Amino acid sequence: QVQLAESGGGLVQAGGSLRLSCTARGRTFSRYVVAWFRQAPGKEREFVALTDYSGARTYYGDFVKGRFTISRDNAKNTLYLQMNNLKPEDTAVYYCAAASSYGSGVSAYDYWGQGTQVTVSS
Repeated sequence: QVQLAESGGGLVQAGGSLRLSCTARGRTFSRYVVAWFRQAPGKEREFVALTDYSGARTYYGDFVKGRFTISRDNAKNTLYLQMNNLKPEDTAVYYCAAASSYGSGVSAYDYWGQGTQVTVSS
């Protein structure tokens, strides 16, 4: 199995940027499809982005619209999410997750981090 730990969240003004990181420990990181999800208060957990085993292919939720970039560095066992032009509606707890195969649904992922809070003020 793999253990995941997010970092990089915080408070930012609308229009600003943040870079989230997710560090993995345990089994070989490159064996997993990895993704970012988010969950706002009172809402269901929502797919943000995923990348394949090598980082060559990426997929995004419809709301991203070119503002976020997911990437991974398998040599550092780390997943990233660069978020630009942040909006108040991006406020949520952001989670990284790992799965053995592709999927954008929560149930496809076996391993989760504890989450990192992102708050965007207007």
